[in-house]
Amino acid sequence: MAKRDFYEVLGIAKGASAEEIKKAYRAKAKELHPDRAQDNPNAEAQFKEVNEAYDVLKDADKKAAYDRFGHAAFEGGMGGGPRGGGYGQGDFASAFSDVFEDLFGDFMGGRGGGPGGRTRATRGSDLRYNMRVTLEEAFKGAQKTINVPGSSACTACNGTGAEGGAEPQTCPTCSGLGKVRAQNGFFTVERTCPTCGGAGQVVKNPCHVCHGAGRVEKERTLSVNIPAGVETGTRIRLAGEGEAGMRGGPAGDLYIFIEVREHAIFQRDGVNLYCRVPVSLISAALGGEVEVPTIDGGRSRVKVPAGSQSGRQMRLRGKGMPALRGGGTGDMVIEMAVETPVNLTSRQKELLREFEKIEAENNPEGASFFKKVKHFWDTMKG
Repeated sequence: MAKRDFYEVLGIAKGASAEEIKKAYRAKAKELHPDRAQDNPNAEAQFKEVNEAYDVLKDADKKAAYDRFGHAAFEGGMGGGPRGGGYGQGDFASAFSDVFEDLFGDFMGGRGGGPGGRTRATRGSDLRYNMRVTLEEAFKGAQKTINVPGSSACTACNGTGAEGGAEPQTCPTCSGLGKVRAQNGFFTVERTCPTCGGAGQVVKNPCHVCHGAGRVEKERTLSVNIPAGVETGTRIRLAGEGEAGMRGGPAGDLYIFIEVREHAIFQRDGVNLYCRVPVSLISAALGGEVEVPTIDGGRSRVKVPAGSQSGRQMRLRGKGMPALRGGGTGDMVIEMAVETPVNLTSRQKELLREFEKIEAENNPEGASFFKKVKHFWDTMKG
């Protein structure tokens, strides 16, 4: 039976790119996978045909020979093309092994990390540090010193894990791949190499300090710059200050999570600050001035309009918090709380009664209301 054109098998044009060839192959391989094509009695033969076509077209030299001579490039006296050996059909188990590697190799770690197989180096873990700062520190910014428990690269072996800093050797069991295969019928099962634990390399003479890990437990002291404008939930990243990598791998990162403590006077809402300021009854009625503290440590005088009531708000422009990434400064909002005088002297009480009498003469409706309220409370007390 004559062989079908390899481009036709994969359903692509003759001038298809390497990426298009690979994409078409994956689609066909998934379509003819044993788990998906159980109702197709020709799936195995078609699968072999697809794998055979891809084996030629994915190789630049074989593809060039095929484009020039067709199937004859690999038959009779033509040998195996530029690389020799022909392509043959092989068996279904071998074909499925190739599909598994091509489809899932990247997900499972690939075919290794170069001449030595998978890289032995492993990136260190990221670390988290919770830091509490005062509102004043969040306003001005601060320089903090912290102690971070964790691991650092072993200085005795320079992080290699081998005594004297010697380079580890390629694992003899997996030949540096970090994984081994076991074939069972049509299926090939991959598992982590039991000798090197997936590293692809082994240390014959482990470092006496880190015992082959390439890192040791060590507490480090770091200086952290807290920028002005931080708030609860702000995250600061210190690159390379996390856990040390395994066997010379890069270190992870350290993330500082900020929590701003509650303030005794100010409440914060974004870049704005709020505070309640006590105002005397006289100042509220006649008008006056009050002195209020500000977050920068200074004090500001604020005019109180005559007739002010509790809850009235005044705004001081630019006296709030700075924006973390620029964009100006917020405001400080003052809420007045009118204080009722207590522990009055006889003279003060007399003056207030006189004031009530004058108020009643000038505002009969208001006086009637006050009398009703007073009668209500007298009744309740009785």
